[in-house]
Amino acid sequence: MTKEDLRIVYMGTPEFAVESLRALVEGGYNVVGVITMPDKPMGRHGSVLQPSPVKQYAVEQGLRVLQPEKLKDPEFVEELRSLKADLQIVVAFRMLPEVVWNMPPLGTFNAHASLLPKYRGAAPINWAVINGDTETGITTFFLKHEIDTGDIIQQVRIPIEETDNVEVVHDKLMVLSGKLVTETVDNIIAGTVKSIPQDHFKDIPLTPAPKIFRETCRIDWNQHTKQVYDFVRGLSPYPAAWTTLQGKSVKIYETEKEGIAPQGKPGTLATDGKTYLKVATNDGMLNIKVLQLEGKKKMAVADLLRGLKIEENAFFV
Repeated sequence: MTKEDLRIVYMGTPEFAVESLRALVEGGYNVVGVITMPDKPMGRHGSVLQPSPVKQYAVEQGLRVLQPEKLKDPEFVEELRSLKADLQIVVAFRMLPEVVWNMPPLGTFNAHASLLPKYRGAAPINWAVINGDTETGITTFFLKHEIDTGDIIQQVRIPIEETDNVEVVHDKLMVLSGKLVTETVDNIIAGTVKSIPQDHFKDIPLTPAPKIFRETCRIDWNQHTKQVYDFVRGLSPYPAAWTTLQGKSVKIYETEKEGIAPQGKPGTLATDGKTYLKVATNDGMLNIKVLQLEGKKKMAVADLLRGLKIEENAFFV
């Protein structure tokens, strides 16, 4: 079987998933259908429907698009079956029922943004940066019942630089995902895949990567400087780490570690009122570079200080 003969159904929703679909389309692979989330209501009254990035790209390429509300819906299942896919590929989608992932004869594989079995879950890129990891990668694996637990097909690794925020790592992995997806398809076609059960990787800690909520993003100033620094970049630029100042929310996007002892209890602010704003952690000081006050625009600290007076002995909570 050639890549032109292999019938592929692709499933994905966000921008991250567009790159892999693009790699398949531009590589000449036979994508017979694309499954994505229903259009999302937008605007003041929800009157405008916003298609997903994957749908936008698929429509531009003239691909058939299905947008089921429920993946177990019998009408959708029959429509999916009518596509007669040999292989299904999932990138940044939702959990599939067995009737869907077990449908094609060559199976369904997922491209996950971590080095499985580490960081199973919804936010693997964020948690790798938050936890100060020095490398991450993409894993392709065959789907099975439990989420992110299927047999590993291939992995590719990249370093996480100490200055990388989650956006930088996301974009690196997005490009990497496209390359690994097409390589995995080629190996499936060639019959050279020898997948490995994840329980063979007993030496890798099963660090979770749960979905991130607003309260997850609140900064704990009682942590060490490095921990807070990694926490901020692991959530920047979205959804953004936050704290409070005088009862109002403050989002923090960029910081810099200071090699000095803490000046006051954790959360205490130090500033010259013009150029810098530093905050005490458990073991040092963190220099705030970019932040956003509630109701204001995101800005550099020097710009903020021109219009805001920080009270003496002020602190972040």
